[in-house]
Amino acid sequence: MKALFKSAAQPGFEFVDRPEPEPGAAEVKIRVLRTGLCGTDLHIESWDAWAASEVRAPLIPGHEFYGEVVEVGAGVRDVRVGDRVSGEGHIVCGICRNCRAGRRHLCIRTLSVGVHRDGAFAEYVVIPESNVWVHHADIEPDLGAVFDPLGNAVHTALSFPLAGEDVLITGAGPIGLMAAAIARHVGARFVVITDVSEPRLELARKMGADLALNVSTGSIADAQQALGMREGFDIGLEMSGHPTALPEMISNMNHGGRIAMLGLPSQPIALDWAKVVSHMITVKGIYGREMFETWYAMSAMLQSGAELKRAVSAVVTDRYPAADWAEGFARARSGTGGKVVLDWS
Repeated sequence: MKALFKSAAQPGFEFVDRPEPEPGAAEVKIRVLRTGLCGTDLHIESWDAWAASEVRAPLIPGHEFYGEVVEVGAGVRDVRVGDRVSGEGHIVCGICRNCRAGRRHLCIRTLSVGVHRDGAFAEYVVIPESNVWVHHADIEPDLGAVFDPLGNAVHTALSFPLAGEDVLITGAGPIGLMAAAIARHVGARFVVITDVSEPRLELARKMGADLALNVSTGSIADAQQALGMREGFDIGLEMSGHPTALPEMISNMNHGGRIAMLGLPSQPIALDWAKVVSHMITVKGIYGREMFETWYAMSAMLQSGAELKRAVSAVVTDRYPAADWAEGFARARSGTGGKVVLDWS
């Protein structure tokens, strides 16, 4: 099969032939039709310090995908050949305290598809049946390929009640854009999103943001004034990981404000902890998706919300044949568009 392959601990990928994986007793083999490009994949391709510390080459990366089941192991019970599916990329142990308590997203032994075992940048991928998500028939391949990052957006956005609240989102990358659409779908009052990329801010306006602010030319305080807000934001969703984003968000939160933080900082951040304490602000770290409550929530919202489905689909702005992966990675690195997918069909 054709695959993007990290043959050694060094920058770059190779588009080469690799042996097809075979499913074990409780595993499912999937013919990949689409894969999404994630920031994790960019780290692995460039082989930065994080990748060097976390990934063991040789490896086929890739964890965001949509495909068709072509073979199931002898112990598989519910997934069928022909099902159209995506996959939860975090494989958990099932026996640690969190797993046994039903908090699998907090498993202390989590292994990641495309990071710790071969992933979906290939014509075929094998994952455990317990990680397979079977789609409804009306999910298009491009949309199915971004269920993983959509789950990140849903997990972050729904960490706190949003109905009637004023929501600030920092970072208009694909997940931030999805979060804006979700906040609008569930009834937030004002949705403000910030970035420095005008093309992404224009996408945010199409997602339903009331105000898309370029923080290189304006301030969040200006946004509050423009919307007639008398108090600070109730909910903050930090998606960027930029070192100035969280401190600026905290300075614009209302008393009792709540922040869900998905963006992973690349360096230490100095915070005004006195304000966090005196304003009773909650900061919650987010990693991945709740398994599988987030999957049920996002699937249900897409079924019931035609406008949300259109908005999330519009986040996919670029599609490349898998053989043109380098162009796709360059587009994703540009930071000016939405989600990039590779077509393996």
